[in-house]
Amino acid sequence: MYPELNNKIAVISGAGGGLGSAVVRRFRNEGVRMVLIDAAPTGLERLQQELALDANAARLGVIDLTDGSAVDAFIVETASTFGPPDILVNVAGTFQMGGSVHENDDRLWDTLYNINVKTAFHLSASVVRQMVTRGRGGRIVSVAARPALAGVPGIAAYSASKAALLRMVESMAAELLDKGITVNAVLPSTIDTPANRKSMPQADFTKWVAPDSLADVIAFLASDASRDISGAAIPVYGRS
Repeated sequence: MYPELNNKIAVISGAGGGLGSAVVRRFRNEGVRMVLIDAAPTGLERLQQELALDANAARLGVIDLTDGSAVDAFIVETASTFGPPDILVNVAGTFQMGGSVHENDDRLWDTLYNINVKTAFHLSASVVRQMVTRGRGGRIVSVAARPALAGVPGIAAYSASKAALLRMVESMAAELLDKGITVNAVLPSTIDTPANRKSMPQADFTKWVAPDSLADVIAFLASDASRDISGAAIPVYGRS
């Protein structure tokens, strides 16, 4: 437990998904007030009911994070009515196979870049402007992936998009070092979510990373215990 997280405000994207839900539950246990963002309302409403989130505990936002103007308007309005953010967790992302590079098309590369990079860029930029204006520092954690470190056959577009996210994390960490804002990434291997089990039914799920385990690492990076860590890419591989 991290007592300093109590009553902090965290913005969490992809909050209704398998990993996002685990982060929300972990932060709820820490007493964090949350701004939960997803492209669809279903997962957010389920979490709101499951965790008994009232208007003081959480604010829900169904937003297209690829729309920078919509993101900025939402964060500005949320900061003025719910409170300025202390923490940002960029969970929103997607995975698609693509075959060999010469078999790819623009749609695949545009989709993966937009969802894995542009969403994090828009949200990070908006949240950082609020953090800098307030002048009390902050924590940003982005979910990259193990393939960000090296290309893998068949997933070049995904690997490249996560590598771009990682480079953005490293650049922001250097830019914000003197403002007390730490910026880090986690690099999971395969996360044990229902969607991944459905797409890879023959895999050994025991080797995958549990969402709760990854949420624990994210909570650490959001806490004061990680205050001297910035620009890091933390491997969370389980046994895979």
